[in-house]
Amino acid sequence: MVAFEKIVERKIKEALKEGVFDDLPGSGHPVDLQDDSSVPEDLRLAYKILKNADCLPPEIQLRKEIRQMEDMLDSIPDEKEKYRQIKRINFKIMQLNMMGKKSPLLEEDQLYYDKVLDKLDRKK
Repeated sequence: MVAFEKIVERKIKEALKEGVFDDLPGSGHPVDLQDDSSVPEDLRLAYKILKNADCLPPEIQLRKEIRQMEDMLDSIPDEKEKYRQIKRINFKIMQLNMMGKKSPLLEEDQLYYDKVLDKLDRKK
């Protein structure tokens, strides 16, 4: 998965340098997040009601919680507590990955304690 992401990143950077994205429609304008033309007509009203009620699909809610927990890692001074937080994050990631039938390429990667410690040591 990491190798695939690196290839994609490299291809995007090459395309940016070549100017492939320069003349796209809407370039330089804000993205219209209210455009629901891709949502089936019979679901638009239901989606709008859910959005106005600030309801998120379970998968999106879990992703949001995972990102918030990851952001909190930097502020935890105790290594043991960081490890516990990583275990909680990994549990949520496991829940997310088991929720639906989707491509394995879209699954979240779990955090690994040693990698996190290495990253934290580099910040000091």
